[in-house]
Amino acid sequence: MATPFLAGLAIAAAALAGRYGIQAWHAFKTRPPKPRFRKFYEGGFQPTMTKREAALILGIRENVTPDKVKEAHRRVMIANHPDAGGSHYLASKINEAKDVMLGKTKSSGSAF
Repeated sequence: MATPFLAGLAIAAAALAGRYGIQAWHAFKTRPPKPRFRKFYEGGFQPTMTKREAALILGIRENVTPDKVKEAHRRVMIANHPDAGGSHYLASKINEAKDVMLGKTKSSGSAF
């Protein structure tokens, strides 16, 4: 008497688990795609810029070639240039980050 009941319970549990699995798979496949671009640096600025902070601002690694630094600087400046509605402060920080990465730093820091 208990065997058919347990068999039915096992079949019902397997059916519910299968239904849940199919629903989860369908939800996974129909979710909106995430954008695959990198986010820019979102933190505050240090009093004197370090190479790590400069790399975060430009969205590159700390040990890249000067050509990659210039390319990243150009990309970030296009998005934040003051003539295109960007901030003068951010533009100065982006330029300072490029100078730090290229080894052209001044000890005075930013103009702001």
